Amino acid sequence: MASEELYEVERIVDKRKNKKGKIEYLVRWKGYDSEDDTWEPEQHLVNCEEYIHDFNRRHTEKQKESTLTRTNRTSPNNARKQISRSTNSNFSKTSPKSLVIGKDHESKNSPLFGASQKFRKNTAPSLANRKNMDLAKSGSSPFMDALTANGTTSIQTSVTGVTAGKRKFIDDRRDQPFDKRLRFSVRQTESAYRYRDIVVRKQDGFTHILLSTKSSENNSLNPEVMKEVQSALSTAAADDSKLVLLSAVGSVFCCGLDFIYFIRRLTDDRKRESTKMAEAIRNFVNTFIQFKKPIIVAVNGPAIGLGASILPLCDVVWANEKAWFQTPYTTFGQSPDGCSTVMFPKIMGGASANEMLLSGRKLTAQEACGKGLVSQVFWPGTFTQEVMVRIKELASCNPVVLEESKALVRCNMKLELEQANERECEVLKKIWGSAQGMDSMLKYLQRKIDEF
Repeated sequence: MASEELYEVERIVDKRKNKKGKIEYLVRWKGYDSEDDTWEPEQHLVNCEEYIHDFNRRHTEKQKESTLTRTNRTSPNNARKQISRSTNSNFSKTSPKSLVIGKDHESKNSPLFGASQKFRKNTAPSLANRKNMDLAKSGSSPFMDALTANGTTSIQTSVTGVTAGKRKFIDDRRDQPFDKRLRFSVRQTESAYRYRDIVVRKQDGFTHILLSTKSSENNSLNPEVMKEVQSALSTAAADDSKLVLLSAVGSVFCCGLDFIYFIRRLTDDRKRESTKMAEAIRNFVNTFIQFKKPIIVAVNGPAIGLGASILPLCDVVWANEKAWFQTPYTTFGQSPDGCSTVMFPKIMGGASANEMLLSGRKLTAQEACGKGLVSQVFWPGTFTQEVMVRIKELASCNPVVLEESKALVRCNMKLELEQANERECEVLKKIWGSAQGMDSMLKYLQRKIDEF
């Protein structure tokens, strides 16, 4: 939802600085309410400068107004001092020489002591009430409203000191580690599913699964992410969904495998961990191979590695004009995955497949469409509308017809794909279990760090 290619911005609601001092904006998406607002890094909004300028202008005007209001408003302490002065001056006028202001000189029986005690009792509650009112106002900021609506857990707000009708709100966001990736929370309409790395929206006739990874960067895939996608697909296979729409949150569709995660695990026990990771990929890919309902993919940005190789296992692939596709396996220091060794030659021919799998050629959306990897390419400004119109048309079809049509197309491919997946995962396990394979991945990551 937070992708500028996939969802349209309506306006900017709020602004803050993250732990690293970088600006983030709270975005209101067109067609959604405040419960779906998301915090976006400034670099994700490069095409939304007019909204940012408009917000900054309104924010500046609001700050000027609040500064002027604070200047004109008399604070409770000043009011108390003024009242004290006026009271003292009135007493001074009645007996200027006989009264001396000060606790040491006040007599408990004097009229001044009684008046001052009465004044303190009367003013204390009003000051407390005023503090409570100010606190209540500060507690209903757009930031707090967004947290309450979204149920966000990464930024916690605790309520302490609930005594004498007072509440103290403590914002703990500075103590929380900041994650560069976008965080996204959607109120479920028909579903109570809760995931960490994906968003699942059960809609009329179809299930919408969006990659929104918190445990990895750029929607890259680790075992946790893959398990969640498998779980969502299993649920969609069993419910009344006629099809599945797979897309992503952010400006990247999927960066393939999460190599940082893998390297951390491989340093512990290379042989055991390489087996576990190969098994995770095998199960993930088999889920796509064996899924009986149509899977439609909306590629909003770069699709790299496994993020590109699983596309032929889906049934229809629509791409944003800004998307691009690459499988630089040799650069990663690993072998192909996702049944790309079978599907790429089938759809684009041996020469083009080798160019992608061996030399890592990058394809634009139009080039990918010309080679058969993508079904259609849409303009970024209307990408969401084009996708949703076609999805709703498909969702209006007879579910039996959709499922049986897919079965007819795929009937002779299932066994071949499962065998290809098995072969690819065995080779991956062998490479990851070797010192040379580990070194290749480390060198690739080091190059990426140097480029950054």
